[in-house]
Parts: sequence; structure tokens; C-alpha cells
Amino acid sequence: MFENKKKYNRVSFILTDASPAFANTLRRLIMDEVPTLAIEDVEFRKNTSVLYDEIIAHRLGLIPLATDIDSYKLPEECTCKGEGCSQCQVHFSLKAKGPGMVYASELVSKDPKIIPVFPKTPIVKLGKGQVLELEATAVLGKGQNHVKWSPGMAYYKYKPQIELAKGIPNPKEVVQSCPVDVYDLKNNQVAINKDNELRCHLCGNCVDVAPNHVKLNESDKEFVFFVESWGQLSAKEMVERSLEIFKKKLDDFCEHLNA
Repeated sequence: MFENKKKYNRVSFILTDASPAFANTLRRLIMDEVPTLAIEDVEFRKNTSVLYDEIIAHRLGLIPLATDIDSYKLPEECTCKGEGCSQCQVHFSLKAKGPGMVYASELVSKDPKIIPVFPKTPIVKLGKGQVLELEATAVLGKGQNHVKWSPGMAYYKYKPQIELAKGIPNPKEVVQSCPVDVYDLKNNQVAINKDNELRCHLCGNCVDVAPNHVKLNESDKEFVFFVESWGQLSAKEMVERSLEIFKKKLDDFCEHLNA
């Protein structure tokens, strides 16, 4: 099973022949080690708004930026050794004068591919005569260092296993007991709705209604995995990049074992 909801920046899939340790490692790699671009340094030229420089800088850092991972390097891996160059940094400028709201779309990027994902994100409201001018620098980073670099959310649950015995005496009650519509009533018998089966969260309501005819279990080798993107990368790319990082870590580990 693989479901790709591009409209919502979300994918879901079944992870099979795996262990809880592997599933959790994949989850953490997606959120903590897949790099993205985020504003790290802000130099204010003028700020006569009602907000302190630090508050505006914090807001700028949390604005998701469309990220082209292949075009940029982590500062520690760059040839400039983190001093700053076009391979590891993107510069922005912003000039605004009130009255009016200042939006993320007013950030001018030197790389047209690196722009705010949500242009209508408000930064600050300027009153009449108030001015905001600044220069900002975005760098590639990882969510394990700060959540502003995290590309999104990853989570999973054990795949449910439902067993129905024949001759359930109260089929209608069983169907109505499920809060996520896992069951259908067909010919006065309980049937599993295949479209909703994976929505089961093992609440146990159906077992309480028919304890001798319904059994719920969870698989310890199959997991229903969900990945949601904040917008810097697609959810599919997040999964693919995390697997590349995982492979590299395993190769490095084997190399050290053989050294």
C-alpha cells in the first residue's frame, strides 16, 4: 500500500518485514536528519515596529523555505568550511514601510528557487511611518539541531489484525461500536470495510460488544507509516532522502568495523 496525497503534502505506506527499532529509526531520520534551508542570521538595518529584533528574527527562522538539497551543502561539509559561500548560504533582503502587514512574500531571495513556501505568512504589522529593513542568511541544517530545519512530521502505528468469528449474535452493535467505521453490515453479518481497515486504532470497543467473536491484535512486523511535510520538501522526497542517509550510516558503520 502506498498513498501519495500531494495536495496535503502527505504520504502513507505499509512498512513490512521490519522491527519497531527500524520503524523508529526511520521516523527519527526523517524528522531529525533530512536537511532543509532555514534563516539562521538576521542583520537589521532599521526596525521601528512594535516588535523587538529578536522576535522578528525568530519568526523569520520559522518560515519554511522551498529547499533544493542538491544545490546546497551543510556548512560543515562545504569547501568554505562553514565561513559562508554560495554553496551553503542563501541571502535575503526585506524593505517595508507602514502602514500595513509585512508578509513572507516580501523577502527577496538571491536564489529564485529558494522562496517562502507560504507567501502569506505574516511577519509583523507596521503602523504609519514605521519601517523594517533587514538582511537575512539561510543555511542548510538538520532538525536535530533546531526544529526550524525539520522537514515535517513522521509517525507510525502497528498494523491492526482483526479476526471475526462466524455467527456474531449482535452484528449491528459491533458495526456501530467502531468510531472509525472499520465494519460494514452485509446480509446481517459483520464484514470488514477494506477501505477503512487500516484506520483501526485498536480501541477495543468491538471486543467489548462481542468478546467471544471479535479479536484484535497488532502486527510486530508491519507498520502503517505516515509522513507529513511542512513544505520545504515533498513528503516522498523526505522518505527517499532518509533512506539514503540510513544507507550511508550503515556503510560507515561497516567500514569502521572492518578497519
